[in-house]
Amino acid sequence: MNTAIEPAPVAANATGQLTTDHPSLSVVIPMYREVDNVEPMLRRVHEGLAEYRGAWELICVDDGSRDGTGERLRAVGERYGPHVRVIRLRRNFGQTAAMQAGFDASRGELIATLDGDLQNDPADIPRMVDELLARDLDLLQGWRRQRQDALVMRKLPSKIANALIGRVTGVALHDYGCSLKVYRAEVIKEVTLLGEMHRFIPVWVAGVTAPERIGETEVAHQARQFGTSKYGISRTFRVLLDLLSAFFFLRFGSRPGHFFGSIGILFGVVGSILMAEMLWVKFGLGQHIGTRPMLFVAILFLVVSIQFLTTGVLAELMMRTFYASGEHTHHRIRWQSDPAHADWRHAT
Repeated sequence: MNTAIEPAPVAANATGQLTTDHPSLSVVIPMYREVDNVEPMLRRVHEGLAEYRGAWELICVDDGSRDGTGERLRAVGERYGPHVRVIRLRRNFGQTAAMQAGFDASRGELIATLDGDLQNDPADIPRMVDELLARDLDLLQGWRRQRQDALVMRKLPSKIANALIGRVTGVALHDYGCSLKVYRAEVIKEVTLLGEMHRFIPVWVAGVTAPERIGETEVAHQARQFGTSKYGISRTFRVLLDLLSAFFFLRFGSRPGHFFGSIGILFGVVGSILMAEMLWVKFGLGQHIGTRPMLFVAILFLVVSIQFLTTGVLAELMMRTFYASGEHTHHRIRWQSDPAHADWRHAT
């Protein structure tokens, strides 16, 4: 039976951040309907981080499960000690919102994420931390080179999606879908995750740091033992839609007026050329143009141009308002472990 171990005392600086010979680490695990994986997951995390040289905490986020996952997390977490923190969302907001809740609650200088289905190996985390520090990266992405999933339903669509994402965004990685990642907290906390953005986290991170500070490394991957996968072939279509959103926000997120304005100018130029020709036919050649289709096409293009230009202005105003309004999240917490009693775990 696991028992809580009292952490060794360490010094704290003026900001309350723990000072050790290694950066403090927050491990964030979103879980949804994974009741059978709770106990083995917490056990493997503690085994994998037993020799981690810095202080660490474990934050498990139950994404509104109704199979007892949250209650099991609470009960098992209490046996390990106050470094295990549990957050339960009011309903199923999705993996992205669960990860954002974990990021908001984390206190470490580094943040590691992994899935709660036991397919990622927590023992990879200390090595990834060392590699991130040695390579001076802001994000180290796991690469499941020997992926233990179905070829047609999981591996093939993922391979196509990875290649497409890298081509469109310019951030080329082998395995965007791997949840095992290590981040610098100061960087990932500058990214606000919404919708299903967790698939494109490296893309969003590239918006706040240099792409060359994003790397990848091979990690272990095991077949699922308990529970069922929450993903299927249908997510391929969602990935395509999310890719369009990622491309837009990466290229035009801070200047949407350039995107809409460019389209508006294109329609305006074409419409103006058509209208100029109609004016020449009317006044230069003296011909009747009232029933000519080209006249209506020219008017349509000019109207569409005005619509895109005004949309660009409104988008610019909305974006400026968004940046001035502060940070907001779209998840709601039902209950969580008391942050005042949170503590750190240290190597024994």
